[in-house]
Amino acid sequence: MYIDTAGPTMGEYRYFTKWVKMKNIFFLLTLVAFLGSALSGCNEPLWHDQTDAELNKLLASKWASYGSGRTNFGGGLAMYIISPKGNFYASANMPGGTENTHFRGASTTKSYTGAAIMLLHQQGKLNIDDLITAGIPGSSEPYIPNTIEYNIPNKGQITIKMLLNHRAGVWDVSNSNIPSDKAVAYAGQNYVEYIKALAPEHTFTCEELAGVVATCELSYFAPDTSYHYSDTGYSLLGKIIERVSGQRYDQFLQTNLMAPNTLTATTFPYLGNDRTIPLPYETGYQYIAGTLTDVTVDNMSPHVAEGNVITTPAELAQWIRALIKGQAGLSAATVALMTTEATVRNYGLGIFKVTGIGFGHNGAHNGYVTTAFCDPAQDVTVVMSASVINWDDLGSEITCLYDTSHAIKNLLGYSTLEAN
Repeated sequence: MYIDTAGPTMGEYRYFTKWVKMKNIFFLLTLVAFLGSALSGCNEPLWHDQTDAELNKLLASKWASYGSGRTNFGGGLAMYIISPKGNFYASANMPGGTENTHFRGASTTKSYTGAAIMLLHQQGKLNIDDLITAGIPGSSEPYIPNTIEYNIPNKGQITIKMLLNHRAGVWDVSNSNIPSDKAVAYAGQNYVEYIKALAPEHTFTCEELAGVVATCELSYFAPDTSYHYSDTGYSLLGKIIERVSGQRYDQFLQTNLMAPNTLTATTFPYLGNDRTIPLPYETGYQYIAGTLTDVTVDNMSPHVAEGNVITTPAELAQWIRALIKGQAGLSAATVALMTTEATVRNYGLGIFKVTGIGFGHNGAHNGYVTTAFCDPAQDVTVVMSASVINWDDLGSEITCLYDTSHAIKNLLGYSTLEAN
């Protein structure tokens, strides 16, 4: 065995010393990184729990303030948020409610209908600039049937896009009473409520609703000259989806939008006797002149494609985020068509914009009021769902949900000055 007894040279010694120091520094940096990661991992659940508590407190305060002074006011408020800082659920006066509790999403349905139309446009199966009397691409059949039921005023001047952005002037059978001077049994009344009073489980059809408009020769204005929100206009879009795709409205959405986005708890009832909500669900109430009434059970067949969705806070947030961020099956260019309209006008293509909250839709149906918006710039999505509708002052209730959405974003440290 050979042993070197000369020892290291001075250069070798300096090299060895430098190597030891570097090794020690590397070890210390690794230790600091490890400890930081460990501490972060320990604190993250604590931070999340504290934030949950703060969100629940905020909702309780906002909802108590809104109900203050309203005799016998009831129902509750739920919130679900998706953000870079985590996903959160909070509620007020909703015992047992979770992010997976079902409710009626009302006109948030229009975001699904708008997406379905735009998906067909993206696929070249329709063109949103076509007149609704034009032929479906590759077919001699028109988008809207050429029958007496669909002979609505100005039919030959209405495009698919005008239906999408409520600029077609189509009379809204759901929300406007029939003028009293019309020679029909339901003159001066709301047609949908008139029929439901006679037959609660009657299955309404698009042909029927369009037929009321045609028979009474009703229109708000000449196409593309103004704006008027119209549920019936979206009923016509549902019919277009069915005629272009060859599938029933709910089937097309299930195959092309729900299943690909794993939205397993979102449904679109269309039969008059399908009046309940899947368990678990939030009981829905209406509030009129100090009287609170359970209105959970309802016939949604008159609202196909414009207000019939049943969903959950988590799934609605997942949907609106995927749609606005171009991750729901629509390309970024297609989504840009929808959002650009929402920016330059008061309503886009199935969605609209609320400053400080983002792009999305709200909804109001007997028993439920909902807002669902995504701010794509900050990647923050907020869904609010109230289980009561205040028919005495619906506007103030929607404002309350918007204000609460702003407060939630601010609590989590996100700006509400402008949502891009």
